[in-house]
Amino acid sequence: MIQRGANRIEVVQPSATLRISTMAKQLAREGKDVVDMSVGEPDFVTPSFIMEEAYRAMKEGKVFYTPSRGIPELLEAIAEKLKTENKINVTSENIIVTPGAKYAIFEAMMCLIQEGDEVILLDPSWVSYEACILMAGGKPVWVPHNEDFQDAPIEDYITGNTKMIVINTPSNPLGVVYPEEFLKKVRDLAVDRDILVMSDEIYEKIIFEGVHLSLASLDGMAERTITINGFSKTYSMTGWRLGYAAAPEWIIQRMNRMQSHSVSHPTSFVQYAGIAALKGDQSFIHKMNAEFKARRDMIAEKLQELGIEFAPPKGAFYIFMNVERDSNEFCEEFLKKEHVAVTPGSAFGISYRTWVRLSYATSRERISEFLKRLERFMG
Repeated sequence: MIQRGANRIEVVQPSATLRISTMAKQLAREGKDVVDMSVGEPDFVTPSFIMEEAYRAMKEGKVFYTPSRGIPELLEAIAEKLKTENKINVTSENIIVTPGAKYAIFEAMMCLIQEGDEVILLDPSWVSYEACILMAGGKPVWVPHNEDFQDAPIEDYITGNTKMIVINTPSNPLGVVYPEEFLKKVRDLAVDRDILVMSDEIYEKIIFEGVHLSLASLDGMAERTITINGFSKTYSMTGWRLGYAAAPEWIIQRMNRMQSHSVSHPTSFVQYAGIAALKGDQSFIHKMNAEFKARRDMIAEKLQELGIEFAPPKGAFYIFMNVERDSNEFCEEFLKKEHVAVTPGSAFGISYRTWVRLSYATSRERISEFLKRLERFMG
């Protein structure tokens, strides 16, 4: 029997988090009290008015195929949101709705990156960027952050083969909200060197300090930026799988061609829930952020007390901390001895092998237990 796969998947390694996740699940099955600080999704239930709209859409029979790019009402609602909130000059023709923001990233990479193209990633970055670049035939180019994580020397890594720069603000795994000066530097480099930029803004509403700035709103960037966003983090809709991209029309047309031959379109009734999310009561977001901030403060205070270095977590719901030893070994031993799951920094790039990511998308009670176990383990 043939057991040889295509090269495009062979270049992608299994997730570095898989081993830890598997171990954590096994310990839980054995009845151990596992504190999971690795999950990257809000622990809040989707607001009821969003669920009710999905149910209403199903009851009304909106369960059939939709246009590949998404239903017109949702495309218009997203375009209006981007114009008013993000100051991005778009119409519905510049939007494609996808089954999750991750698929929008994958689709854009597959439609824009080809053999020999270089794509700049800030080190560390979210795990799937690199995989998408590799599957598209491109070459990831890792750029280390400066010590304060507010800047990175991108200009030193641009070559004649650079096709795209990927920016994620607020950042996963850092929790950093990039300042305006850095984003304007990215703009200047992209415009001067004629480079595309992918701006992943999935955590844009989860910010405690600083202000979110969309790269596509800056002069000269609308024609070269693919803005990625979605509903998973802001509205706690991870399992709904609803995301979108905003980009120049020529890019959207290519993404739509790929979408029509792959997933066809996002789930019909979920798209109506997306409209409700954008147009409904936004107070849920403020309450969720207040809780996330309280959790962040709990952890940051304890890490400072323990003398553990960490990146400035001004947004999202992650803390990236330096454990001063191999991150894979740390995570495995921490899980075995204290039954706490965190994610090794090696999953997010090449320069931060002694760092780990922890997610505070869990209750204060579990965070308190995590901190108690961390102190014991580090002691």
